[in-house]
Amino acid sequence: MKHISKIHIRFSDIDTFGHVNNATYLTYFEEARVKFFDEVVEWGYDWSKEGVILARAKIDFVQPVHFRDDITIYTACHRIGTKSFDLIYQMVKFIEDKEILLASATTVMVAYDYHAKKSIPIPEKWKLTL
Repeated sequence: MKHISKIHIRFSDIDTFGHVNNATYLTYFEEARVKFFDEVVEWGYDWSKEGVILARAKIDFVQPVHFRDDITIYTACHRIGTKSFDLIYQMVKFIEDKEILLASATTVMVAYDYHAKKSIPIPEKWKLTL
């Protein structure tokens, strides 16, 4: 995987069953995605003009996440198309140096012109950094 993000679990993320609510996983993957864009891709463009939008999200839940778990998310670009690309994620925790998969996800991201309000071809300079 291309990028590593540490995730901080807040007490408010825990539901009545004592684990992180499944809807919160989307937020964790979003945090990892933003860090991926900031630290790896470094596009440095004006988000008010062009950027990306989330078109699809798929999560496979493997094991529950608990409040004291030390969570890491790996992120990488898996596919680049004409106007969209896929990011893949693996959420893991470590127990005695053993990596335990908690969830995996895929998001489809679409290059988007916010001014024109339509999808655009992925610029070549973006492709180089993905």
